[in-house]
Amino acid sequence: MYGFEVYTSEVDDRGIDFVAQRNRSEFIEVQAKALRSYGYVFLRKSHFKPRKNLYLAFGLMFEGQEPKSYLIPSDVWDKPDGVFVSRDYDSPQLKSQPEWGINVSRKNLATIEQYALGAKLERLVKNSDV
Repeated sequence: MYGFEVYTSEVDDRGIDFVAQRNRSEFIEVQAKALRSYGYVFLRKSHFKPRKNLYLAFGLMFEGQEPKSYLIPSDVWDKPDGVFVSRDYDSPQLKSQPEWGINVSRKNLATIEQYALGAKLERLVKNSDV
């Protein structure tokens, strides 16, 4: 746990699954999502508003392989691209709510890999020790 204290939320009505804190540093808020193969994962914009200390914990599980875990800062959606996308569904025919998403494909894994859980937690620990 890298020295973090983790607190789960009683009700997931605000898009936060848990909060964590280390050495009395600022809390980080985390929404958790997972996929069992390549595809698309999304977060409703009404519940996930990019800001400092908000993260997506993302798990990727392929049959017969060890799961991969990532910790993605919400500010990646400040500049959407082909991997981290913004969808607003402005058309009246589309009934989906606006969302942030991740296009998870073999090609996009290299971009997502920079947020591998272990490395990202080590950077957070280093920054919280200041």
